Amino acid sequence: MFNKRIVTRIVSLLLIGTIKFSAAATVTPERLVAQVQQAAQEQLKRHAELANWAEPQFTVEVVRNTRPIGPCAQPPRVEPADVRTPARMRFVAICPDQGGWRYEFVTRAKISAKVAVAANDLSTGKILSAEDVLLERHDISGMPDSFSDLTAVQDMATRRTIRAGDVLRQNMLVAPTLVKRGDAVRIVAKSDQIEVSMAGEALDGGGRGATIRVKNASGVTIRARVTEMGQVEPAD
Repeated sequence: MFNKRIVTRIVSLLLIGTIKFSAAATVTPERLVAQVQQAAQEQLKRHAELANWAEPQFTVEVVRNTRPIGPCAQPPRVEPADVRTPARMRFVAICPDQGGWRYEFVTRAKISAKVAVAANDLSTGKILSAEDVLLERHDISGMPDSFSDLTAVQDMATRRTIRAGDVLRQNMLVAPTLVKRGDAVRIVAKSDQIEVSMAGEALDGGGRGATIRVKNASGVTIRARVTEMGQVEPAD
């Protein structure tokens, strides 16, 4: 006859094992949605760091999958499927069991941050100064090309008329042309404390940072980078 204490211990272990197995096998829709939501939040934080969003805030909604969720003996994992557009991302929940399931989820995010806006009405071709822009919090869910750094838009030129309060976006601005084709330019090469310059002629036009062709005083065509009005530096 079994000892009563041993029987009690075996029953206790069996009950504990059953409880553990049931907990592992139960995957509720709510728990899976929370896992997807957490993955989306983490992905948005990465986007915010890469885009240098100023004081970002976001809320995430997970679009419910209507398919029934099957049992899974192991904790399911969530992987990104398409996170190129922060406002609408896709994730896949995977049960790692042999022959386990895969469910796709879509997340919608509302994102706000402090971004550059026009401080006053700006005419077409206006070169921006510090007085023309300011930072305000706006919903940028559909505006991933906005600016959170005011210095990034200064010295840029407007492509069209912009009204006061409008969020500045990349397609609204262009680097102003500092060198035009045919302009006489100064080619400046610097190395440590040594600076050498010579005259040249621009064969292309461009704004700050643009790489253009320049013919130097010796008649040799070189690739040069525009640094300021009428001045370039060797690009190679």
